Amino acid sequence: MTLHGFFLSSAAHRLRIALNLKGLAYDTAPVHLRRGDQRSEAYRALNPQGLVPALEVEGAVLTQSLAIIEWLEETHPEPPLLPSDPLARARVRAFAEAIACDIHPLQNLRVLRYLKKTLGQEQAGLDAWARHWNAEGLAACEALLAGRPETPYAFGDRPGLADVCLVPQLTAADRFGLDLAPYPRLRRIRAACEALAAFADAVPARQPDAPDAGAPASGG
Repeated sequence: MTLHGFFLSSAAHRLRIALNLKGLAYDTAPVHLRRGDQRSEAYRALNPQGLVPALEVEGAVLTQSLAIIEWLEETHPEPPLLPSDPLARARVRAFAEAIACDIHPLQNLRVLRYLKKTLGQEQAGLDAWARHWNAEGLAACEALLAGRPETPYAFGDRPGLADVCLVPQLTAADRFGLDLAPYPRLRRIRAACEALAAFADAVPARQPDAPDAGAPASGG
């Protein structure tokens, strides 16, 4: 398997965690989003959307992080990232999609670039925009878990799809300077996850394409 991704990409980050949790080895093919590698003819031939991640596997190319993770769940079911009960599965998927579909796209690098280059927004405005949508979305995620029993991870005693999506989003929120104090449950879940090697090894700073000096303030 070859994972095409960018160290700062939240979507690639969540896929790295999922692969690690499944114990699957993969090669890394960096796609430098800030340099524009995703717009190259070669990468567009691989993924016409020009987004990361893309996973080359078994002669095929899979795109969209949640779709790839669902494929991993179907082809490598142990350890499971989704519960067996259909209602519980729906709740986990809803939580994951609240992050991957509602928060993440609004602070994605291409959106921020459009706001800056086309609409003339300053960097302070971009960061405020990203903090706003992160704050709204994370408040909803905190509320979604409020009525559930306290567990180490979002939906139980082992990490799953919800945690795979949550931790990268909190990492992105950090980059934009969002105060995470209003989300105590999310922070406790994050701490439990980050104590696991599968999460620790997936952090942006540990990826082969991460610069030694660290990441810029605004990521994808």
